[in-house]
Amino acid sequence: MGVRVLCLRHAESENILTRTAGALPTAALTPRGRRQAAQAARLLRDEVITHIYASTALRAQQTADILAGHLNVKITLLPELVEVDIGCKEGATDPATAAETAEVLHSWVVHKNLTPQVADGETGFEVVARITRAFTTITSAHATGTVVLIGHVASLTAGLSALCSLPTRIWGAPLPPAIPFPVEWDGRTWHCETWPCPLGAQLL
Repeated sequence: MGVRVLCLRHAESENILTRTAGALPTAALTPRGRRQAAQAARLLRDEVITHIYASTALRAQQTADILAGHLNVKITLLPELVEVDIGCKEGATDPATAAETAEVLHSWVVHKNLTPQVADGETGFEVVARITRAFTTITSAHATGTVVLIGHVASLTAGLSALCSLPTRIWGAPLPPAIPFPVEWDGRTWHCETWPCPLGAQLL
C-alpha cells in the first residue's frame, strides 16, 4: 500500500469570476471560496491526513490555510503545482484567449499531444514534467498514509491525465472548486479511479 493523495482544485477565486486567464499568482479567494474550502475540510474530517501540499499561488495557499486550520496539519508549498503559464497572454480576459487556452488543453488531454502552447507559455511537456516532480516529492516524503494536494484546473488535469493515463472523456468536465478526489501510488504507478464531475464517480 502506497501513499494516497486527496487532490483538489483550489476553492473559488476572483479570477474564476472575472474569467481571467493565466497563472495569476495573486488572485485571492472569494467569500464563497472560503466557504467552499471550509466545506472541503468538513468532507475530509474523518480522513487521517498527515500533510497538505499546495501551489504557491495565493488562492491555493488560502485554501490550504483553511483546510490546515480545521485538520491541524502542516502545509508545504510546491511551486511545481502552479497553474499553466500562458506567457504574454497572462491576465487576458478576451474570448479569443479563452478559446486558445481551451484548444491547447484539449490537445494535451484528448489527443495526448503535449507540443502546443498558448502564445509563448508552457508546453504540455513542461507542465506534465513539473506536476510529475511534485508527485515524486510527495512519494519521497511519504511511503504510506494520506495527504492533501491543492492545485489548479488546467495543470492538475494535464498532469493527472499523463500520470494516470486518464480516459479522454474527462474532457468537458473540468475540476470543480474544492472537491477532493483520491489519487493513489502503488509503489510503481499512479491510479485515479474517480473524477469529481457529472461523468459519474467511476473512471475505470
